[in-house]
Amino acid sequence: MEPHPLGTTGLFVTKLCFGTSALGSFPAQYGYEVSTDRAIATLRRIFSSAINFIDTSNEYGNGESERRIGQALAEIGGLKPGFVLATKVDPTPGSADFSASRVRKSVEESLERLGVKRLQLVYLHDPEKMSFAQGVAPGGAVEALVKMRDEGLIEHIGVAGGPIDLMLQYLATGAFGAVISHNRYTLIDQAAEPLIAEAARRKVAFINAAPYGGGILVKGPEVQPNYCYARASAAILRRVGEMQRICAEHRIPLAAAALQFSMRDPRVASTIVGISTPERVEETLTLAALPIPNSFWSDIAPIVDEGRTGAR
Repeated sequence: MEPHPLGTTGLFVTKLCFGTSALGSFPAQYGYEVSTDRAIATLRRIFSSAINFIDTSNEYGNGESERRIGQALAEIGGLKPGFVLATKVDPTPGSADFSASRVRKSVEESLERLGVKRLQLVYLHDPEKMSFAQGVAPGGAVEALVKMRDEGLIEHIGVAGGPIDLMLQYLATGAFGAVISHNRYTLIDQAAEPLIAEAARRKVAFINAAPYGGGILVKGPEVQPNYCYARASAAILRRVGEMQRICAEHRIPLAAAALQFSMRDPRVASTIVGISTPERVEETLTLAALPIPNSFWSDIAPIVDEGRTGAR
């Protein structure tokens, strides 16, 4: 967990990043509530751990994730030196407004909630909500982010989204120092491979989110039959079942394999894992440190490789 360069941004981060979507309490997606006390306790544990990287967004919990992070930071006297806090710009809830005025307002809201004077890293979040032409148009979202970076409100900008082809388009603008992809570089699905390769070529930091695919690679298909917010196909269920069998043979938790699949790739600057309890901090660190022999990776490779062009 020794911090290393985040691309060419000048920031240094650990290979593990804690995501805070659930800490904003989002029962519609996660199926459970997270109280303020539980969220603050989790954040205290994060800020005292070996991890120096945390990820949030303007929209998580309708702003509650950022508010709770700000509350925890106020309690501990602010970010400790070397800690990296990343957030994202979002439209007004229920809209797809990525206008320059909304992007600036999103940043202003984040600054207020987090209680900081400037933001270290801000991503354009889910730009698939608009066309690429709209995003890069004069007076659009990208221009607004660049302007705020030049003004000093933001240190570095990135882009975070789903469709790989769209992420490649944004990467090609040369405006971004970091890119997040979610659910597309896992034991099940490696559709992000072209994006990872292009990010490496451009020396842009690639951050991988959702290595567990929404929980199926932790709990197994019997408990969690969904992958990436949708019902998993029969082929995916079969493959995860095979992965469970191989993990059992090697006495390795499926979750450890899923997490380390991402973390062991030198092109992945950091892997985002969402947590919602203090105990999960230690559990995740244990999974990340568990020794996994090369023989395991050789045994599981044929099943993993079935997802090279995406989940099927």
